[in-house]
Amino acid sequence: MDHDTTADGEGSRLIVSHAEAFWTWCRVAVLSFGGPAGQIAVMHRIIVEEKKWISDERFLHALNFCMLLPGPEAQQLATYIGWLMHGTRGALLAGGLFILPGAVSILALSILYTYNEQSSLIQALFFGLKPAIMAIVLEAVFRIGKRVLKNGMMILLAAASFIAIFLFDIPFPLLIFVAGVIGLVGGRIWPEYFFVLKAKTQEALANSDQHGSDHSTCEIRQKPSLARSVIVSTVCLILWFSPLIVIWLTLGPKSVFFQEGTFFSKAAVVTFGGAYSVLAYIAQQAVENYQWLKPGEMLDGLGLAETTPGPLIMVVQFVGFMGAYRNPGPFSPLVAGILGSAITTWVTFVPCFFWILLGAPYVERLRDNKLIGSALSAITAAVVGVILNLAIWFWLHTLFRVVTILRVYGMRFQMPDVTTLNVAEAVIAILACLITFYWKKGILLTLAISTCTCAVWFLAKANFHF
Repeated sequence: MDHDTTADGEGSRLIVSHAEAFWTWCRVAVLSFGGPAGQIAVMHRIIVEEKKWISDERFLHALNFCMLLPGPEAQQLATYIGWLMHGTRGALLAGGLFILPGAVSILALSILYTYNEQSSLIQALFFGLKPAIMAIVLEAVFRIGKRVLKNGMMILLAAASFIAIFLFDIPFPLLIFVAGVIGLVGGRIWPEYFFVLKAKTQEALANSDQHGSDHSTCEIRQKPSLARSVIVSTVCLILWFSPLIVIWLTLGPKSVFFQEGTFFSKAAVVTFGGAYSVLAYIAQQAVENYQWLKPGEMLDGLGLAETTPGPLIMVVQFVGFMGAYRNPGPFSPLVAGILGSAITTWVTFVPCFFWILLGAPYVERLRDNKLIGSALSAITAAVVGVILNLAIWFWLHTLFRVVTILRVYGMRFQMPDVTTLNVAEAVIAILACLITFYWKKGILLTLAISTCTCAVWFLAKANFHF
């Protein structure tokens, strides 16, 4: 092992070299499949149990903090632990490597998707991905709901959130803001009804029986101060918005690149409760407003993100690629797609580093703040309703070829034409639900079985004309 143990006033402390940290975070990154629960479990096994760089207490402390933030909590957890070990350089190393394998994979698959969209094999594979993704999104409703809907107040918030977004088309950012305010007020008046969300200890420590060493490489790198906060905020905000300013000056505000940059910047600050919470908002805007994608293609992108390492929110990279590819402006479609993918990824993840680098020194003060926990509980309850809306939206637009929007007294109803039901995808959707809920298999196996089954059926139909 490439680290030493030294003694200090509080006992022994591991000193980890940058080289060992680099290769360890590479290993964490390439194994980061299975959503946030699986990613956190992998991180715990390698960082806490195997390397013993950090104790369980510090690991869960960091996880508590990351759960309070918008964005992918597993990526932010890696960034936070990297900051504890090696300061800003460690944060950039750990957080950046966590993103890199998925970003490269999604870009390559996006290019493959656009150039082979009419291929029978590609059509067959994505024909099977859609119903599997529907089952996975539905499972997310139950998984998150089980975690937060522990009393009537939380159920009421989830139901109100669903009605607001499904029937009245209330913007997702507004829902998050209102839920947070309700949580703050409710946490002060009725804390027993609002403070229900705890750290995901069991998910994070799944399949883990050992405890990390009390000897840790972690320490508070810098004390919180106004001067430091101003410097971090200035640098991060310049990095965040400089590309958008350059695009606005060179290509104009109507450029697809500027539209993607501003849209995904807004999405980055409201991604509470995981990627599924904001996907309905992204899908609605990308498909119905900007027309970057077709409804089925959003499911294709989600399937790509589910089968590659890294955060599920990487699906936005696919959206950015497709939107720019179809609206290339002065560039070739391929170059435009790559640029759109890059700007989307940049504005999605720079905020993640910003939250950690700015907030990490204050984490000790936030750790036991029950009002913040109450706000997060209310937001997560609202997110359950939002994800249910996403699940229904996916099911309608996948199983039925025609879905009509009917507006009555200010309410929006999505009415499927039952004569356009896709029987084959309905059957595969039922199979995917059985695999997910009855046999309780993981995401990758559900995707593999559904995709292979559909591919065989699709190709057999094409070749034998039955």
